[in-house]
Amino acid sequence: MHEIGMTIVEWIIGLLVLGGALLGALSAFGLLRLPDVYTRSHAATKSTTLGVMSILLGAFLYFVAYDNYVSAKLLLGIVFVLITAPVAGHLIGRAAYKSGAPLSDRTVQDDLKHAPHTDTQLREHTDGQLPHERERQRE
Repeated sequence: MHEIGMTIVEWIIGLLVLGGALLGALSAFGLLRLPDVYTRSHAATKSTTLGVMSILLGAFLYFVAYDNYVSAKLLLGIVFVLITAPVAGHLIGRAAYKSGAPLSDRTVQDDLKHAPHTDTQLREHTDGQLPHERERQRE
């Protein structure tokens, strides 16, 4: 029974690591093939996050199964990647949009087109004060 259990764990670990590596390769392919910075950022963020998390989870399971060692560093690495990678991708996309990076010709909808992007534009849509300025006046 122990032999069968370890074989299943080996397969799970192998599939996680292989799947993570394939997702990393897919991410690299997306960076090369996609037309603009927004879709490239999306490809890099989504697939790389899942790929790295899969590889780290495979490594975690390996250490648990073979060394009876629970690695808090690997768990923290998984949580760190899960939290930071999507936020970084969002910020890169937002900065690209604010700096005027062009959208692809195939882009159908621009949701941020009418959103205020600068303090001056935001003042035009409000009563002339930014939210943090109103907070200072209340104090």
